[in-house]
Amino acid sequence: MSVLFTFPGQGAQKPGMLHTLPAHAETERTLAEASAALGRDVLVLDAADALRSTVAVQLALLVAGVAMARVLAAHGAAPQMVAGLSIGAWPAAVMAGVLDFTDAVRLVELRARLMEDAYPTGYGMTAIGGLTRQQLEPLIAQVHGPDTPVYLANLNAPRQLVIAGSAPALDAVATLARAHGAHRAERLAVPVPSHCPLLDEQARLLACACDQVARKRSRITWISSSAARALFDGDRIMADLAANMARPVLWADTLRHAWERGARAALEMPSGSVLTRLAQEADFGAGTALCADGNRLDALVRAVQEAQ
Repeated sequence: MSVLFTFPGQGAQKPGMLHTLPAHAETERTLAEASAALGRDVLVLDAADALRSTVAVQLALLVAGVAMARVLAAHGAAPQMVAGLSIGAWPAAVMAGVLDFTDAVRLVELRARLMEDAYPTGYGMTAIGGLTRQQLEPLIAQVHGPDTPVYLANLNAPRQLVIAGSAPALDAVATLARAHGAHRAERLAVPVPSHCPLLDEQARLLACACDQVARKRSRITWISSSAARALFDGDRIMADLAANMARPVLWADTLRHAWERGARAALEMPSGSVLTRLAQEADFGAGTALCADGNRLDALVRAVQEAQ
């Protein structure tokens, strides 16, 4: 059996998330490395006011994911597979040995700044619950246009979908979705239109920066949530990382692929429990899903070791 570490995307952040990481040498090392790479104290990123910024959010999720995974690995609880949703793919790549953590910090800062600068206001993402892809796509088509762009962005579970686009378009699709039986149509704490063609140019610019960074072959199974398949070649993984901001997230298919490759436990890195709930709803077989938040370190270590 194998253990899958999952890393959440934007929207999972919460104030204080870096300050509540385990008191451990690996946490201190991760915080110090991130601060050195940024040239400022990384611990200021998780303040409530700071987390209004896409840059702070994405960096905080990167740092929290790497720190927690390093702590677990130091206790003999390392994964055989990793996968991340959106920004979560970056800490997953660090833990797979594909790129250096300090390079990841600098690239994620650029990634977030490109996204934030392109869409400072008026755009975002909305979660739609209770409709299938086949039911939601015609509603999106009714609204989408040059002045009201909106796209299907995340396929997180069969009836847990996310759309991205302009605020008026998101509101219009949400109204239609509720009228067609959706039990949830909620704007997410994501102020940019991720995982759609609105970010094609930003993905191209990030790819140019990624070309300047060293990469290695993955030492464990790294699963792309854009392709829902395992990748091992460093160049292919870096290309996937650069492009994922503009590609739909296939999270349900990613979990299914992990199960087919032998994963029987999925442990979600901080912050939150969104991916744990999705694993329980999606096709993860009879696998165990739990999150780092709210669980004791010794219990997490035991759960990982028992699943291996």
